[in-house]
Amino acid sequence: MKRILLSLACAAIIASNVKSEDWPQWLGPKRDANWTETGLVEKFPEGGPKILWRTTIAGGYAGPAVADGKVYVTDFKTGVTAENNPATRGKLAGVERVHCLDVKTGAPIWNFEYPCIYNISYPAGPRCTPTIAGGKVYTLGAEGNLVCLNAATGEKIWAKDFKSDYGAKTPMWGFCGHPLVDGKKLICITGGPNALAVAFDKDTGKELWHNLDAPEPGYSAPVIIEAGGKRQLIIWSSKDINGLDPETGNKYWSEALEPNYGMSIMVPQKAGDYLFAAGIQNKSLLLKLDKNKPAVTEVYRGKKDQSVYPVNMTPYIDSGIIYGVDQPGKLTAVKLETGERLWQTSVPITGKEEERPVGSGTAFVVKNGDRYFLFSESGHLIIAKLSDKGYEEISRAKVIEPTNSAFGRSVVWSHPAFANKCAFIRNDKELICVSLTK
Repeated sequence: MKRILLSLACAAIIASNVKSEDWPQWLGPKRDANWTETGLVEKFPEGGPKILWRTTIAGGYAGPAVADGKVYVTDFKTGVTAENNPATRGKLAGVERVHCLDVKTGAPIWNFEYPCIYNISYPAGPRCTPTIAGGKVYTLGAEGNLVCLNAATGEKIWAKDFKSDYGAKTPMWGFCGHPLVDGKKLICITGGPNALAVAFDKDTGKELWHNLDAPEPGYSAPVIIEAGGKRQLIIWSSKDINGLDPETGNKYWSEALEPNYGMSIMVPQKAGDYLFAAGIQNKSLLLKLDKNKPAVTEVYRGKKDQSVYPVNMTPYIDSGIIYGVDQPGKLTAVKLETGERLWQTSVPITGKEEERPVGSGTAFVVKNGDRYFLFSESGHLIIAKLSDKGYEEISRAKVIEPTNSAFGRSVVWSHPAFANKCAFIRNDKELICVSLTK
């Protein structure tokens, strides 16, 4: 009996010390949209999951990040409302802000802000999820303001301005390349001439290297993969996809991949020996990664009625199947190695099957165990099973209002953070914490 009680006590101590997985950057701890948390709800209760807290914020597309008991989110405060026109820049004066909140209550801990003038299309606010590492938080604003702050106090440590420091021009839809911490480096898409990608010392801001050039930087984020016996930094610009040595910035390889309007948005995804990237208007590319050296060979390029062409989201690849929301707004399943489409459905985006789904329809996809959490532009959080056979919706609940607009409809285009058995979701008015505990 004493042994049993001792075992139970030890188990309780171990359980109390188990730290819930944080979500410290874009797409999670490994930038792979995979949430390994257990003990989560199987199906939402009637009336939807419990909202643990709400905190008022201003506009922005930047998703929140969660680390060490704090939530970080950026926004843009302005007294002017601009119309969202994909072909027109809206000029707004305001303040970009970084908020640090208590993860359990949403109460403010600190705030950092600086004046900023927007001259971009869809000018609601910043696009980039904060990156938290080593006691620092790194944020990138829509006009290219990179800031490194003390994660505990909000004190500024160093800062860069991509326009004045690197001669970059703000893209039509703002700077969107989520900063990446790699060892002692902070890797950013600056978009400057011959300095499209730059590595900074993450502690001091000193430049370590720069490389690449393109007419526009695109909107994709850097990511590190391992292939051919080397760590490779993958950068997708508006004209090509590149593999670099992350330590030096030297180029290993480059392949042309030029989406319309410079809209390289998704993060290129590695699956086994393959690397996949795609954008609107049938622009996709599957590369075979060489097993013996950092090199690639082309497998196929996208064609009409083949592959998947996402706009705002990064597809998830699982067991040889790509799951992504295509430009017309349908969740699409595709065989990775051939590009063959297996099925499509508009249900995650609109709640029903539609012959003509909404343009640029968006749902963000995160895997959890043997099922997925999807967050729709309609403000619905969805639990679903995805397989080569089809889409099986288990449960859905409206958790937040879509407060922005796109193509005549209301949308919320911000990727949630998943941590502490909760989903952290924002629109242009509030950030909420949604309990997903079983």
